[in-house]
Amino acid sequence: MSLKTLVSKSAQYNNWVVNKYIDWLSTKSDEQLNQETISSFPTILKTLHHIWQTQEYWWSHISENNDFDFTKTTETTSKEDIFNAIKNNSQKLVDYVESLSEEDLSKNVKVESPWFQCDFSKYEYIQHAILHGTYHRGQIVTMGRNIGITDAPMTDFNFWNIYKDDK
Repeated sequence: MSLKTLVSKSAQYNNWVVNKYIDWLSTKSDEQLNQETISSFPTILKTLHHIWQTQEYWWSHISENNDFDFTKTTETTSKEDIFNAIKNNSQKLVDYVESLSEEDLSKNVKVESPWFQCDFSKYEYIQHAILHGTYHRGQIVTMGRNIGITDAPMTDFNFWNIYKDDK
């Protein structure tokens, strides 16, 4: 399997999972999404906000726009704004990856931030952004269980791989 195919499938899978989660969490009340529980972030909505903010941060480097602005994503936003932003960013990543060649995916991009400096390939940053979201979505399932939400959707990669073409 080529790098392009692997990264494309990963971005498609991530987009599918994001949509599953947003559809699932859209059925939950504001009270549930804002109920405090112990985790990296105190609420499900704040965890989603972090996922969105981090996706935007990495998108700015992957796309080489370097236009990330923390103030843009730290303003108080509604759950609908956060849901839409995460979905839009995930689809944007799929579309972008589809437009890249193997050479583009292998191109190194230097990142200099207040926290670290690195010089990795685009596909490594894409992989990181996807895995970061996966990490926090796992937390959301646990947070949900801690506050009585027990109906999280099945989002394993193999499940997607088997059923992705079913409508």
